[in-house]
Amino acid sequence: MRPAVLNALSAAVLVLAAMSVAAAAPPTRGFRPDDVNRLQNVSDPVFAPDGKHLAYSVETADAGRDVFSSDLWTVALDGTPPRRLTATPHSEWQPVYAPDGHALYFLSDAGEDGITQVWRMTLHGGGPALAVTRVPQGVDDYALSPDGRHLALIVRDAEYPDGKRPPNPKPFVSTRFQFMEDVTGYLDERRLHLYLLDLAGGEPVALTRGPYDHYLPAFSPDGTRIAYVSKRGKDPDRHSNWDLFMVEAVAGGAETQLTRYPGSDLDPYWETRPAWSPDGRRIAYVRSEAGQWIYYAPWQLAVLELDTGREYPPALADRFSIKPQWLPDSRHLAVLVEAPQAMHAVKVDVGSGKTTMLTRGGRYDYGLAVSRQGEVVVNGSTPLRPFELSRVRAGGRLTALTAHNAWLSALTLAPVEDIRFRSADGTEIDGLLLKPLDAVPGRRYPTILRLHGGPVYQFSREFMADWQAYAAAGFAVLAVNPRGSSGRGFEFAKAIYADWGNRDVQDVLAGVDHAVALGVADPQRLGVGGWSYGGILTNYVIAADARFQAAVSGAGATNTFASYGFDQYTREYEAELGTPWDNPDAYARVSRPFLQAGRIATPTLFQCAERDFNVPCLGAMQMYQALRSRGVPTQLVVYPGQYHGLSVPSYLVDRLQRHIDWYSRYLMPRN
Repeated sequence: MRPAVLNALSAAVLVLAAMSVAAAAPPTRGFRPDDVNRLQNVSDPVFAPDGKHLAYSVETADAGRDVFSSDLWTVALDGTPPRRLTATPHSEWQPVYAPDGHALYFLSDAGEDGITQVWRMTLHGGGPALAVTRVPQGVDDYALSPDGRHLALIVRDAEYPDGKRPPNPKPFVSTRFQFMEDVTGYLDERRLHLYLLDLAGGEPVALTRGPYDHYLPAFSPDGTRIAYVSKRGKDPDRHSNWDLFMVEAVAGGAETQLTRYPGSDLDPYWETRPAWSPDGRRIAYVRSEAGQWIYYAPWQLAVLELDTGREYPPALADRFSIKPQWLPDSRHLAVLVEAPQAMHAVKVDVGSGKTTMLTRGGRYDYGLAVSRQGEVVVNGSTPLRPFELSRVRAGGRLTALTAHNAWLSALTLAPVEDIRFRSADGTEIDGLLLKPLDAVPGRRYPTILRLHGGPVYQFSREFMADWQAYAAAGFAVLAVNPRGSSGRGFEFAKAIYADWGNRDVQDVLAGVDHAVALGVADPQRLGVGGWSYGGILTNYVIAADARFQAAVSGAGATNTFASYGFDQYTREYEAELGTPWDNPDAYARVSRPFLQAGRIATPTLFQCAERDFNVPCLGAMQMYQALRSRGVPTQLVVYPGQYHGLSVPSYLVDRLQRHIDWYSRYLMPRN
């Protein structure tokens, strides 16, 4: 079959790209909702074999088509400006260099019907990019062998094995315990399997089979084995015990289970691929307790000795850690480690457990690349700077490599202040505070209490577009990390286990009291809001405290009786709360805002995404209906065709503008 060709990916676009340059004039305005879609999202950094260049992807909004798309870029460590490699209406992401550094593999949806395939483009000498896979159902993930001769592919079983699609969809039929998943949709018996493709020709060969899903393939340094992640057992849907497996990289290769830790090894959600040491003797990964503690236990760095089968954590106990990568000596790892209000890159001596900070201070590093020569690059953000690539130098110094969001320097942005205070029971809580752009000392301002999702997550010192838009609109922003948040260890996170809306409500209300005591928050003009668990916690807050004059609850739910079996978390509900018929009191306890909706008097805007299986619209609709029934000012907004994370540029602007309009209606003085 003739290979697909992406003509826009040619040597003609391998030119120096002009970076956004900040205006010479002083900043004149703050961040507006429509600026959200001017932001460029940098991700996927990967080193070339020579260690002197990186490829990465940049996602931007196409206002005309109202879609996001990503292109590939490259940047050198010597400080020369980045070059744009692709400029298409499609998306290209997850780049990987060929062993000789002269070609780049990547995923793209540029093929027929927008189905994702693996593509290859030559970096020197021109010629169009070609699709190297032609999988009818598309490719979910891939890895390139060290010699560049094979691809490991993750492919879902075909919905129509004969290739014939009927005029109408077949009825959905499932016998699975977990039968839905956000973005994926309804889950039938089809599974994600690992395939091996010889790039010299031929069809992909299945290396795994059975009623199990497989994720995150990684070739061994000699290319003879592939490590990956899977859940096994009688019914994998009923537990969270992910394990690390390995298979020989040949047709009919033998499979070996590598880890047997009774918890989660490398949950695919965190995109942490198994990391082989350069000498092929160890694999670094992250693991977490499973069972009853589900998401509350932090992911922690672990190392597997292949010769002995020994699994051990080299350091960083009780620290949330992700994305480990080996340094060339096979003795040290670079890994991203969470701290209060921050995420840093840390160097770990696997033998001694000694750690060295590679990045420091008020920043949030979420991407990491390590070269064969030992260079380290992080993809990090600060309160005034979205994610960009920086080279790590001696002593933790950073040299910026990209500036895709330099246009922000032409705007006035609100600085972020750290705050710390005591909750009602004396527990120390931290948070962040932004004042309006025109703030004057001694004056109070309408204040929005922002609540994060998770719940096991935290607000960190990273760029937050919505906060900046609120500050530019005249609001102070209070972002609190209550108990249940990450960054402070297991005990702090699990304090809300099976008791949502209790201690975390106490903590965020104590934050409001603190902001009032500081003389910043106007106690007569308080708002609250969040998305996901932030929306859920918003419902708890307005049911517990009548002082808020406006609320925005996004993708929230609080009738857990109804959520059971209607969202993707039935397994987690049973682990934390039991079943509704065996433990109705537990379900009633965490369903307080809905069951006690008669107490809510706060005007509340409810928002949700139509296709969200994470926190479905059911929750927003029920709360909206309860408030509408009682005559409390309320509004319901449903974003069509969207999953839990909105992905249409105009919807992101719409959502933020509606927040500002709602808060302004109830918190700003009327002329």
